[in-house]
Amino acid sequence: MTDLAWLSGKQLAARIRRGDLSSLEALEALVARIERLNPAINAIVCTDLPRARRAARAADRARARGEALGPLHGVPMTVKESFDVAGLPTTVGFPEQRDHRPAQDAVVVQRLAAAGAIVFGKTNLPVAMADWQTFNPVYGTTANPWDTSRVPGGSSGGSAAALAAGLTPLEYGSDIGASIRNPAHYCGVFGHKPTIGIVPGRGHGLPPTVHDRDIAVVGPLARTAADLELLLGLTAGPDPHWQPGWALRLRPSTRRSLKGLRVGVLPSAATAEVDRSVQDVLLGLADAMRRAGARVSHEPALPFDLAEVHHVYLMLLRAATSGGVADAPYAQALARRPAVRDDDWAYESMLVRANTLPHREWHRWNAARMAIVEGWRGWFERFDVLLCPTAATTAFPHHQEGERWERMVSVNGRPQPGTTQMFWAGLGGVAGLPATVIPAGPAADGLPVGAQLIGARGADRDLLRVARLLEREGFAFQAPPGLD
Repeated sequence: MTDLAWLSGKQLAARIRRGDLSSLEALEALVARIERLNPAINAIVCTDLPRARRAARAADRARARGEALGPLHGVPMTVKESFDVAGLPTTVGFPEQRDHRPAQDAVVVQRLAAAGAIVFGKTNLPVAMADWQTFNPVYGTTANPWDTSRVPGGSSGGSAAALAAGLTPLEYGSDIGASIRNPAHYCGVFGHKPTIGIVPGRGHGLPPTVHDRDIAVVGPLARTAADLELLLGLTAGPDPHWQPGWALRLRPSTRRSLKGLRVGVLPSAATAEVDRSVQDVLLGLADAMRRAGARVSHEPALPFDLAEVHHVYLMLLRAATSGGVADAPYAQALARRPAVRDDDWAYESMLVRANTLPHREWHRWNAARMAIVEGWRGWFERFDVLLCPTAATTAFPHHQEGERWERMVSVNGRPQPGTTQMFWAGLGGVAGLPATVIPAGPAADGLPVGAQLIGARGADRDLLRVARLLEREGFAFQAPPGLD
């Protein structure tokens, strides 16, 4: 059953639909693999196998009766722990939430189930979904299947690790600071951060923040671009309870090849330097796009100051997440705020300012954000996609001591605060743009590099089509060595 572990979601659904494989057989094969491999990786952290087995048997009976089948009929899959699944805990890594077991599925989970999927378990994440590592006091540490001494990324680190290890065919995560994109890059899988607002976030996170937050989105991860397309198509659309009367019309893609695709390339930036080993992989991808007929520019002339974009993103990001700051640290931030200068962009100082941001000042930062949105709109009249890094390095070794901004990564032989590379999360994220991460190949250290493809608002389908075309050119998922 080793080959079964590497089937895409669409392939697995097709086999179940034809009767070549039962849903129960698919589930049991994954369970056996999880029992064998998950202890060393710790990607899948909670399951409801009795319910999943009942659902799989029911799916097999429905197929035998000739009933109409959904596009994911009988396909077992997992979701990030932060999504509500009735009966399973949603803790977001907080020990005090161990007994929080929602009675209703998140909207995304409801839509996956309506398509026939069987959500049998949940994958690990960092506390409060606030790290590019994945560890917490409830479930422990998740390792990267490529090298268990290294991180899988975060905050959807369990999602990407489970996919890379063949423990699940499909996953669903969330992203406010590259939480889909970063783990996809570190683990060598595909991930898509949708245009902001097109997939409902209700039922994601802990009360009272079980709704869409500023900058935040929910979106799919998979081992193929086609599965990203499928999952996005099944889950996108307005929330009928919160957006009655709304309709979503994503423009379809008519692209059939890479010929004529207008690509801007930004392999590094003074704001957040990228390691040369990662740049080399991205430049190799850009050259492959050029050979396939794309019009590639290495001078993308972005219409804004990159440092300013980074500042706007960090202020709005940490304002958006300030609601989750407990009373005691919030009081400490308020006490420290008068001593922090407005031009101090050290990460810790920015955090104090953003966490205590008055609403009137927030509007000023939002106005700066809208100027960036307009700048992107004009840029996308001349380009179709921006090719850029997802992070400054490949997956780094586990490092759980100290604050995030105190933990260093080595970039071109020099230490860089891990938080600096959040620039690559916010470049398009602050403007609500869609972004797809695809496997671009291994770096010199043998670890995967994910290329970030940023598109215009609402251009999700075209962006995913570009990902599929690149996949056909060989930029595809490769299984980590030794995971047969």
